[in-house]
Formats: sequence, structure tokens, C-alpha cells
Amino acid sequence: MEKEIVMTYAGLRAIEEELEMLKTVKRKEVAEKIKIARGYGDLSENSEYDEAKNEQGMVEGRIALLEKMLKHARVIDEDDLTNDAVSVGSHVKLRDEDGELEEYDITGSTEADPLSGKISDESPVGAALIGHAVGDKVEITLPNGATICYEVLDISRSAI
Repeated sequence: MEKEIVMTYAGLRAIEEELEMLKTVKRKEVAEKIKIARGYGDLSENSEYDEAKNEQGMVEGRIALLEKMLKHARVIDEDDLTNDAVSVGSHVKLRDEDGELEEYDITGSTEADPLSGKISDESPVGAALIGHAVGDKVEITLPNGATICYEVLDISRSAI
């Protein structure tokens, strides 16, 4: 059985929009590139044709991936979110052992963007925080073997 993919409604909409764009706009653009490249003659030495066919393969691969993601998606119902414990859809405020404050939005893996403070529920930090409440101290082992300890200061609904 395929693993379900947890996401917010915003993440679902983003995937649906990308899929629609790929199917309606990008496919036509690539088909036109292939048509033009065929007009250049011998396909065995036609780099424009090869490039267009490679792009077509990437577009079709992305379409297949997005369709698979949608098939196995489980959308978090925002009405079910509470501020009692960290879950997908939560915004958390943390303090590390040095007193530094950090804030993260906990997302499904498809929406993660660590540089924007959106971490996946499958990442080491995200997975360790799931289920914890305000006041909890959470010790997390990072991929490099180091450990970090956070205190959960606040849990609210994420704005994603």
C-alpha cells in the first residue's frame, strides 16, 4: 500500500494548480517545440528535437508524480487542528538550549521549504515535535549525529 501524503488545503491547491498548468499549457508548448524541431530535418542529428523530447519526458514525469501525490493525499482538516499539541498545520515557537528563539510551520513533505521556516513532519525536527505540547522539552538527534533540545513555547495554527 502506498504511503499517504499529508498536506494542507493550500498544499493541495498548489499541486492541483501546477498539474493543471502542466497539462494545459506546458504540454502544448512542448508539443509545439517538437513540431518545429521536426521541421529541421534529420532527427538523428537534431539537438533541438532531442532537447524538446527530453523536456516532454520531464513534463510527463512531473504530471505522473503530481497525479500520484493527489491520489494518496490526506488533507488536514483545519477545523480539527488544536493548539494543544504540535501537528501538521501547526506554527510552533521554540527556544533552544542557548536561549535562541525559532519559529516553524509544520507541513507535509510536499510543502516543506526550510529556508522559509516550513519544515516537514517527516524531517528530524518536525517528526520529533509532533504530539508535544507547550512547555515540553524535546531532544532531537540531527542527521549529523548532534543533538539539540527545544522547549515548546507556543503552538498556533499555521498561516499556510
